[in-house]
Amino acid sequence: MASASPLIEVSGTPPQRGHDHGRQAAGRIRLGIGHYADQLRRSAFEHRHLQAAVAQYLPSIEAFDPDYVEEMRGIARGAGVAFDEIVLLNARTEVLRIAERQARGLAGFRDPEPDGCTGAVALPQATKHGQLIHAQNWDWKAECADTTVVLKVRREHGPDVLTFTEAGALARSGFNSVGISITANYLECERDYRTLGVPLALIRRKVLEQEHLALAMHAVYTTAKSGSNNMIVGHAQGVAIDFECTPDETFLVQADKGLIVHANHWQSPVALCKLKDTGVASTPDSLYRELRVREALLAHIGALAPEHFKQALFDDFAAPWSVCRPPRQSLSSNLSATVAMIVMQPALGVMEVAMLPALDRSFTTYTLTSSFRTLGSSRTAPER
Repeated sequence: MASASPLIEVSGTPPQRGHDHGRQAAGRIRLGIGHYADQLRRSAFEHRHLQAAVAQYLPSIEAFDPDYVEEMRGIARGAGVAFDEIVLLNARTEVLRIAERQARGLAGFRDPEPDGCTGAVALPQATKHGQLIHAQNWDWKAECADTTVVLKVRREHGPDVLTFTEAGALARSGFNSVGISITANYLECERDYRTLGVPLALIRRKVLEQEHLALAMHAVYTTAKSGSNNMIVGHAQGVAIDFECTPDETFLVQADKGLIVHANHWQSPVALCKLKDTGVASTPDSLYRELRVREALLAHIGALAPEHFKQALFDDFAAPWSVCRPPRQSLSSNLSATVAMIVMQPALGVMEVAMLPALDRSFTTYTLTSSFRTLGSSRTAPER
């Protein structure tokens, strides 16, 4: 069983925010670094290789937002770890893929388990109370249940942010005080890792810092990436779009019947005409995970509530390769699981998180004061 993710609250300048994040989450940060360092060592990826990878990415990060570099340096100081190790936590998808490619010639090498993830959004017209619901199962290394935090960022200029993330990382899933929300899912195609782009965690943070939905979507649509990724961006006032991203091109998946559901295979007909889905071979369960969640939610369309999302995401059909994945051994010797279920109601400022939900269905609630009310809102949640 995993304990609830601690709430980490930070404010001030980027270095101050980072230092407080690092100090409060130091144990979880070190544990996370240890997990990934062990995985890298199995690929014969040494610290000097990590330093080289960080040196490659740093110009792209600085050009994207130099404040993120300062915040990561602050995290490193607060946690008493190397800056390179904090960049690893924020670019772990990219660094693990670099290590994988370097290690392909090693005897006994096996590809790492990709992030799984099943995400879903219901627009207000599809829900019982007229409020957007945005949810996700995050499938990854089971041991990461002990390295997560919920990070609340108080910002002097721009909306406040609430994000569920790995300790030491700037963002993963979450929403902000003006109702913009994001979740993300693994995707893969033959264009991946030919060029350097901005690490995915930093793009997600950029989305959550935006006051205007147009600028949040611009960050997803236009930012160059190293590898493919799926990002669902929503707004509490009734808009959500799914962005299927390659490193150099973005495809859109729109809501159908007020619903978006996405797992780990490409859905856009345009994308499927232009690229090869190379990820479904390692995540074949994606094909029915998306169907199972979609069918479960469609049964309640027009009356959807958070409980319906939880029921859909708890689905154990075909376990352990199920929507809600119990810990199981992966081909790469990682213990893979649905690490967390996240259910968000941005209009109410409410995020509910269940850790290792296949083993424990209890949720912890985290809140953020919203700066508006939708037509269907009767209240905003009191902040804790």
